[in-house]
This record gives sequence, C-alpha cells and structure tokens, in this order.
Amino acid sequence: MAKIFDYSLTVPTEALVAGYHPYPPHLANYERVYRNSTDHGELSRFRGKPVEEFFSFLDAHDIGKVCVKARDLATTFNLTIPNEAVAELIADYPERVVGFAGADPHQGRKAVKNFERCIKELGMHGLNLQLYELKLAANDRAIYPLYEKCVELDVPVNLHVSINFSTKSLMRYGHPLAVDEVAVDFPDLRIICGPPGWPWVQELIGVAWRHPNVYIAIESVRPNLLLKQNSGYEPLLTYGNSVLGDKIIFGSGWPLLPLGRTVVEARALPLKPENAARFLSENAERAVFGG
Repeated sequence: MAKIFDYSLTVPTEALVAGYHPYPPHLANYERVYRNSTDHGELSRFRGKPVEEFFSFLDAHDIGKVCVKARDLATTFNLTIPNEAVAELIADYPERVVGFAGADPHQGRKAVKNFERCIKELGMHGLNLQLYELKLAANDRAIYPLYEKCVELDVPVNLHVSINFSTKSLMRYGHPLAVDEVAVDFPDLRIICGPPGWPWVQELIGVAWRHPNVYIAIESVRPNLLLKQNSGYEPLLTYGNSVLGDKIIFGSGWPLLPLGRTVVEARALPLKPENAARFLSENAERAVFGG
C-alpha cells in the first residue's frame, strides 16, 4: 500500500501552532462550529514533544510526505505562521515536508520579493493564500503580481475557496468562480483549491473541469461526507471517480480532524483503484511539483 501524501497538515512545533491553537479572535467562531469534530487531545499529545514522535505517528497511519503551509496576515489580522518555521522543518525533513510560503498581497512588491526568497533560499515549494483571512477574492488584482511570480518560479498556489466561519471576514472572498478568472488569466499557473468549495461545490467542479491547471484539495472535511446524501459534497466523489480523477487531492486537515479516522475514511471511499492512488498521493505530487 502506497504512502499517503497529506496535502494539509500542521506539524505541531510551537512556532507553527502557537498562533492558531487556541483559535485567535478572528477565528473564535471555529471553536463553536468544529466543537464536535476537532480532537484537541491529539494536538496536546504531541505539543511540546520532540517532533520525531509526531513523524512516528504519521508513519503509523501510512503518511509519507506532508504539506505544511505558512500564512502572512500582517495587514488584516497582525498574525503569521512564519515562513522560517516551515523552512526549518524542510531543512530537517527534506524527504517528508513540502512547504508553502505565506505572503501578504497588501504589501505589494515587498510580498513578492519575500515570496521569491522563500522559494529560492528557503526551499519552499508553493504559495499559500487564505483568501478570507486576507480579505481578498482570488481575482483581486492585488494578488496578480504573486501569481505572476508563481508562474515564473514554476510553483503552485493554494487558495482557500469555500465557506469560512470567521465573523470578522466575508463569505464571498472564497467563491470559486473568482478562480475561473485567475485560471483564464494564468493558464500556466497550477492552482490548488481547498477546502472544496462548500456551499459552492458544483461551481468549483465546473472550474476544475474547465481548466487543466486547477485542482481540488479535499482537506479539513470528513471524507465520509462525500458519501452522505444531501451533504453537498457528493458530487466530488462522482466526478472524482470519473472526469476529475486526476484532479482530486487528499488532505487530512490535522489537527482540525483526528488523523486516524480521517485516513480510514479516505481509504474507504469507493474509488476505482487508479483514482484512489491518485487521490491519496499522485495528484498532489503532480500539482505541487508539476509534470
């Protein structure tokens, strides 16, 4: 059984989790919404412990590579998940950690320059933009210089395109139809959209079907919801097992969701064998590294 490439996971070093666990004020509503699904015990089990213990935990769940994402929300919420903290993990675990840099589009050329440094000097592999936390839609022209730099450096961008539960921001920043415009303007930019668009799942599927450079990351969502009638997520399984078999990517979202249960549910999805392999590892490899 092939190792999983977990596209959405937070390695529990203090530098990476301190700003988000517990939730910062602008995300306080997430505690209410995810109260019944988040396993705080798993995070506390590893917080403050040697990171090797956490990687042993990943091994026990057949997870090989993990994608760890920084954030730069300096302008909107005065908060960061530092690029340097992700870079340290890459340096220590180069065969296992794939890092995406955070950038603040509101900072203009400074953001572009810093992002380029992250790729060229810190060994990072992509750009992470939590659109609702940046208070920008995907097609906002403030982001375009960063997209251009991604194309130049041949690295992907990760875009949060879904509902968000922050009452300090707006839902509309995550609407996936804005990604359609970006994909038209940047046909050579690899775009990974996650979480997967609810309540606009059909629109996101349409964007990914239209554009060969757009992927959907099923992250921070219980895989079983793809099986649940009227959940709104069922089309991801239907299309992910057919025309979008090469577009759907797995991400556990740990520690938002418990790892073991999430992996078991992902492996149990009724996908064709070739699509299951793509979902659990191959699509993420291609989206992140190209080819």
